[in-house]
Formats: sequence, structure tokens, C-alpha cells
Amino acid sequence: MSELRWHPLLREWVITSTERQNRTFLPPKDYCPLCPQRPDGVPTEIPEPTYRIVSFLNKFPSLRPEPPAPAVAGSELYPVEPAQGVCEVIVYTPDHESTLADRTVAEIEELIYVWRDRYTELAALDYVDYVYIFENKGEAIGVTLNHPHGQLYAFPFIPPRMETELASQERHRRETGRCLVCDVVAAERQDGRRLVVEGEHFYAGIPFYARYPYEVHIWAAQHRSSLAELSGAEIEDLARVLKAVMGKYDGLWNRSMPYMMVLKQQPTDGRGPETDHFRIEFYPPMRTETKLKYLASVESGAGTFINDTLAEEKAAELRAVAL
Repeated sequence: MSELRWHPLLREWVITSTERQNRTFLPPKDYCPLCPQRPDGVPTEIPEPTYRIVSFLNKFPSLRPEPPAPAVAGSELYPVEPAQGVCEVIVYTPDHESTLADRTVAEIEELIYVWRDRYTELAALDYVDYVYIFENKGEAIGVTLNHPHGQLYAFPFIPPRMETELASQERHRRETGRCLVCDVVAAERQDGRRLVVEGEHFYAGIPFYARYPYEVHIWAAQHRSSLAELSGAEIEDLARVLKAVMGKYDGLWNRSMPYMMVLKQQPTDGRGPETDHFRIEFYPPMRTETKLKYLASVESGAGTFINDTLAEEKAAELRAVAL
């Protein structure tokens, strides 16, 4: 069963998807469904002896192009809708033991082109309002498969966090005539203390308003609304900056850093390119080498984040990591 249930207090959709309870959970390497198919091995999701990058429909999706009818009838107080959309898995490499940080710049560049392809193709679907590309990395995040991969959700609505950010950008544009994220990039570059990596077309840093101790954002230097607007030179530079950020994460404590990585860009509901400014955001759950940043009652219940660190100090730590 999969359906959208309306939360009347928050005025947002909750996806109910009971099939996900049965998804594969941390299988041994020999039973990994994302590894290439071996002649004498168990069947995998990728029936090829090897591959470079693969994107396919999630076997345990929250959203489907042709969703089942809701299990319950909705009401005026509790609207219910079919969970229409697309969920895909994007597998970065056949190497089970590696991570995205281990890929070469050229391989990461190729992945960005795959992201762009999936964004533009899914954006053309009339029931898709937002294409959300992301990666959950590490058991601390709650991953169920350790093989290096990301995902995407093509939502039939604008997710609440994005809706808030889009409204903030629209208000700033109305009041100042400028792009809010462009102003953030300019402020971070002028200050400099929170920058971590500087490329030719992209900048990475822990923003002034970071909610996680090691939260790094990668911003396009010029206003680009989405992956679809990036030039070849910009994509190559983004690959270099991405690899550098992930390298600094892993070099901080000489271990693979768990994180959530999310891509934010122009929604696909018909709004124009001024609506959003392309960026990638990382949310590592670690506040020290051995301590997690838990989302406890204040964060989860009240919606207010408490950051136990200073962005300026954490950015200096990451800047100091040699690559």
C-alpha cells in the first residue's frame, strides 16, 4: 500500500508506503543487489557482468508512475491521494567496497551528466513537480545497502522544506530585485572564514546559518537554476569541488564520513529559472569523531535546530585537511 495522507496541522503530505518495510537490509557482500551479476552468484538488480553508472526504478518505491488506489477513503479533514511519482536508484560504480569520494573527477563528472539526464527527463512528466536527487551514505544515516549509490524522488508536489526556501527566495527577489542565494554566495565569499573549497565556477563552505556542525553547501558562482543550465566547464568544475569536499570529509578523521547529500534546484511545476539557484548540500551527522548529532525533541518536535559548534571553526578544520 502506498498513498499520500494530508497532515492538517503542518499542511503537508505524508507518504505512507508499507512495502518499504520489506526492503533489503544490509545484506552480506555476496548478496548485494547492486553488484554486477556473477555467473555463479545470486541474481542482482543489474544483470550485467560490469557497468559504469546505472539508474533504474526502485524495487521498494514510495512513489510510482502508476500508483495503486489508496487503502482508505479520504475526507475533508483528512484528504488522501494516490502516491504518484518516480523513485529511482543511481548506482555509482560496480566496486562494492568504494564510495563516491573514491571516484575520479572524470567519473564524478559523468555522474553529474546522469543526474542532469534524469532531471530533464523526469521534469517533462506532467505529474512531477520536483525532482529531488540525493544520497544517504553510512549506517549512521540509516542506509540499508552499503554499495555506493544515490537515489532520486520525482515528487507530485513541492516538498515542504523546498517550498519554504522557494518562498523565501521569492520574497527576497520581490523586496530587493536580487537572487537570495546569489547574495548568500557573495556574502560568504566576502567574509571568507566559512569557505572550504573554491573552484572556478563553484564555491563550497559551511554557511553562516548551518544547522549541522560540518554542513557544507556547494553553490554555483553564477545564477544557474538547475543542472540543465550548467555548461561543460561548470560541470567539470563541480566534479572537482565535489571530490574535494568529500575528500576533506574523509580526511578529517581518516575515516569515511557518513552524510546526507541533497541537490536543490528549480522545481518542475512550471515556475521560471529565477525561482531557485542550483546548489548541493551535505548534512553529516557527526559533531565529533565519536559523537552523533541527534535530532532530538527540540529539532524533531519544535523544528528548531541547535548547533553545538561554530561554523567558522568547523570550516577552518575542513580547510586544513590536505588532499
